Amino acid sequence: MQDINVQLPNLLDQVIQSIPYFKAELALIFAFLGSILATLFVDKWWKHGSFVITLTGIIISFILSTQQLGAPQNGFFGMLIVDNFSVYARGILLLALLLCVVFIQQHFRNKKFSKNLGDIYSILLTAGLGLNILTMTSNWLLAFIAIETVSISSYILVGFFSENKKQAEASMKYVLFGSVSAAVMLYGLSLLYGFTGNLDFTSFEHIQGLIEAPKILLSLALLFMFSGIGFKLSFVPFHVWAPTPVTAFLSTVPKIGALVLLARLFEEWTSSSFYFSELVLVLVSVAAIVTMLVGNLVALRQTNIKRMMAYSSIGHTGFLLMALIANLASEPQVLLFYIAVYTIMNLAVFGLIDVLEQKTGSAQLESYQGLGRQFPILFTVFTLLGISLVGLPPTAGFIGKLFVFSSVFDLFQFNNNKYYLILLIVGALTSVISLFYYFKIPLFAFLRKGEEVKVAYSKSAQLVYIISILLGISTLVLGIFPSILLSLFK
Repeated sequence: MQDINVQLPNLLDQVIQSIPYFKAELALIFAFLGSILATLFVDKWWKHGSFVITLTGIIISFILSTQQLGAPQNGFFGMLIVDNFSVYARGILLLALLLCVVFIQQHFRNKKFSKNLGDIYSILLTAGLGLNILTMTSNWLLAFIAIETVSISSYILVGFFSENKKQAEASMKYVLFGSVSAAVMLYGLSLLYGFTGNLDFTSFEHIQGLIEAPKILLSLALLFMFSGIGFKLSFVPFHVWAPTPVTAFLSTVPKIGALVLLARLFEEWTSSSFYFSELVLVLVSVAAIVTMLVGNLVALRQTNIKRMMAYSSIGHTGFLLMALIANLASEPQVLLFYIAVYTIMNLAVFGLIDVLEQKTGSAQLESYQGLGRQFPILFTVFTLLGISLVGLPPTAGFIGKLFVFSSVFDLFQFNNNKYYLILLIVGALTSVISLFYYFKIPLFAFLRKGEEVKVAYSKSAQLVYIISILLGISTLVLGIFPSILLSLFK
């Protein structure tokens, strides 16, 4: 009892001293509470109350996080790491979250929707909080809590829009699949803790415990853990029927947090001497190869543009894993650059899909026939985004893929590992495959005849259209002047 009385003040002091490191996340928490209160009281007489509070909270969080640039610091007993890498990653996350909130608000602005939209904003803020924490931690327990915070928010987002039996069934499958993934991952983490007695994957005790653990059981534990995280990275097929802005969020933003967590993990483990440090690179390489092939080959067969882009984002998950491996041979700025460019491209594409869906009432490729003449700017930018997603010059996608390929090639020259060579070949091959389905869009829009679509003017579609066009143009600007981002991330 006396020990508790002595330790408790020290614990409280440590928590109080760590609060400044958590101020950006506190802004999201207060915005979450404010959004709920606004939904209950303010939205009844001003329907944009919860929306404005959400935007304000995200902007304040972004400003507070940028103020943390500088020397690395730890908080909450070393569970949170506040360094430049986490600051930049959170900056990308918060800007992407801000755009998703705007897209969702505009999507439902002129539509009859029986449920309160303010609930969606609070869910998005919760997901943003979990993702922020995911970019800052090296503690397995906190990482698991953050991942589940994002996952549960995703389940609610998908289930929230269920309007019929088929959609409710898809939502239930999504929850069940995620629950199994969480159970598998948690079992793997429990085994890791049993082997090491430590939950900080950067600590000497943790890595020493990995070295001394039985190889077969350790391999099983790590396989369970990475399988759980991997399934959560590629949840897209279960929510492609959701509203387009929600699909844009779920297929883009959560990957940023997971990728930063894995980047921290691989940086520590691949520099250690335990046997799995080499095997983990092989497993990630195999996962990247399989994901790139499956995602792009399935996307090639799609006729629904939302479903095509959803499977395309699975293929890009594989390339993001390749960028993660490339990060081992380069500075973190290369990984951050590709994450930022991928986020811009994906959100812009889904934004344009949403605009076209509101204008034509369809997301089928056939409905785009002949629309290139009617909407020349929109489809020109759409084509530009396709070029960037493939990785052709002079776009930011080309610069990002060039950096990734160059870094992996450097690794291959240094280690002469055949898996790096296979990665390079598959990465180039899947980029060529993606060319065929991305260019279906300008093919249908510009080269095939179709009936002219009568479009009613919509302010909501207009704002999303402008934002998406600006994002699309930025891929061209960043392709010509990549130093804009690279110098920022350096």
